[in-house]
Amino acid sequence: MSEFLHLGLREKFISAARKSNILARECKNCKSIMLETTIYCPKCQGDKFNLVEYMGIGKVNTFTIHTVPPEGFDDVESYAWVVFTLDEVPLRVSGFLPGIKFPSELPIGSKVQVIGFDERHGLLLHKL
Repeated sequence: MSEFLHLGLREKFISAARKSNILARECKNCKSIMLETTIYCPKCQGDKFNLVEYMGIGKVNTFTIHTVPPEGFDDVESYAWVVFTLDEVPLRVSGFLPGIKFPSELPIGSKVQVIGFDERHGLLLHKL
């Protein structure tokens, strides 16, 4: 049953991303916030959640730049895989930011925004 529930959440996560949001879960027991991919609360092991959408805007924590994309990513010349923390809640999320070639183009603390979802690349980001 949890696999069925998880599959429905994937579509909701993608739908939220296409509205520039991040779908998260709030534990009904301890109020911890986590990504929708979590099945049990890591803090209290609760399994009852409220779904909450947050604006997909945050600050870059770290990133990896790929100037020679691997096979299957040949639709972009270069990109950064970015880990960022949402502005609204202390939740870390990662996503795909095309067009980044040098670290100077994406200083730590830069603002990024979720702009969609791609089956190949996952969360799509835009530098603000």
